[in-house]
Amino acid sequence: MKILLVGGGSREHAIAYAFSRSIYEPRIFAISPLRNPGINEICKKSGGELIKGDILDPNFVANTAEKLSVDLVFVGPEEPLFHGIPDLLEEKEIPCIGLNSKASEIEKSKAFMRRLMWKYKIPGRLRFKAFKSIEEALAYIAEYAESVAIKPARQVGGKGVKVIADIQAYLRKVKEEVKKKHAEIIYNKFMRSYDDIEDKILIEEKVEGPEYTIQCFTDGDTVKPLPPVQDNKHAFEMDMGPETGGMGSIAGRGGLLPFLTREEINESAKIIEQVVRALRRETGTPFGGVISGQMMLTTLWGPTIIEFYARLGDPEAVNVLPILKTDIIDICEAIISRKLHTIKIEVEDEATVVKAIAPRGYPNRKNLAKGHIIEVNEEEIRKLGAMVFYGSVDLVNGKLITGGSRAVEIFAAGESITKAGEIAERAVKYVRAIDGWRLFHRSDIGSEVVLKRMIETANLVRSVYSYRKSKGLFGKHIDWIPGYGKIEYEF
Repeated sequence: MKILLVGGGSREHAIAYAFSRSIYEPRIFAISPLRNPGINEICKKSGGELIKGDILDPNFVANTAEKLSVDLVFVGPEEPLFHGIPDLLEEKEIPCIGLNSKASEIEKSKAFMRRLMWKYKIPGRLRFKAFKSIEEALAYIAEYAESVAIKPARQVGGKGVKVIADIQAYLRKVKEEVKKKHAEIIYNKFMRSYDDIEDKILIEEKVEGPEYTIQCFTDGDTVKPLPPVQDNKHAFEMDMGPETGGMGSIAGRGGLLPFLTREEINESAKIIEQVVRALRRETGTPFGGVISGQMMLTTLWGPTIIEFYARLGDPEAVNVLPILKTDIIDICEAIISRKLHTIKIEVEDEATVVKAIAPRGYPNRKNLAKGHIIEVNEEEIRKLGAMVFYGSVDLVNGKLITGGSRAVEIFAAGESITKAGEIAERAVKYVRAIDGWRLFHRSDIGSEVVLKRMIETANLVRSVYSYRKSKGLFGKHIDWIPGYGKIEYEF
């Protein structure tokens, strides 16, 4: 059996590793913009090959798949989905794991996702406004004083989000200017170069609470969730600094997270199931692959959708794929044959922690983070019980050259999140830059102090949303207008 993997980051390294553990012993090929050393090694050992090429070119990917006579293509990142890679493969009758361009709109367009949830009255939805021009967005901001999240309306790698609390009347003009400035940054820095989406800026009601991700396999009908994972987006300790693609993540034993109940996890999966059914009705076409809900536990709904992914997360995939017990090829074949309901997804009963290591300059000045030679002592890392998954690294003449993003992700498993975090933390020192350039990571991920803070926050949020639920207030918003009184409406 031959597998073709599209993508070249840590997520794709983890996917390749999962395929390498299959009892079917497939030959693994990969198309990657960089020669990822981990994927390259797996391909070579399996009798396959890593091919450097444009993963956004449907013709190149499809022609490569035909030339290699592969049995299955697995698309890792989101942009190849948006560019129609699965669509062309389907036309050529090449089986593909990856949502087609219509279905992947659920990630590509955050406004499409919000409209879909409102149309079908799916729980966990938020109030929002989408704008096609910067002028419309600025006019709205000038008129309304609200606590909001301002986002790029398109998926741009998980960056560009700004949450602004606007509750002090005496600071209204200051907050208005902050909102306007960030809207202009979104338009000019993140959205100006994209012409594949009409909406440019999304403004949503502000919500707070612990975040988590539910990654699911789907054949368009059945949804099979993986254990929940909590990602840490901010660059520095205690959620400080700019947002990144993810600096590390945690997953607990028994398919749980310490700050979530089993009921909350089940409710989160039900929301994703409803979205998949709605998406199938809207697109009118079959699709199969991965859909992931980026969730937040909020006072409004409990489990609430922040955004969707049309693929596995990064680093979230690295938490679960190394401990996946169900053969990934069996899962893929069940997706393709629309028989995913016959598969039971099982994982090892271990807690896992992933820590990303990035060169200084990431995420805002990737040009500074690019071109540095790093050294990874995999042998010492393995002795600790940890594993290395390579990200934005190019293997050139035997040297590991940073590509400007997260270079390495360290995976560790243990009997608890804190134990796994300690193992990963000890392994970090075996990754270094030979030229003396500073590498950084988050030492607090998986620590007891952060877990305690998340549990306390979740308990506070839970007490409020449980009260709202008991009073029948889910899906309702109440405002008090001076001189008029209470106004209650659905949202």
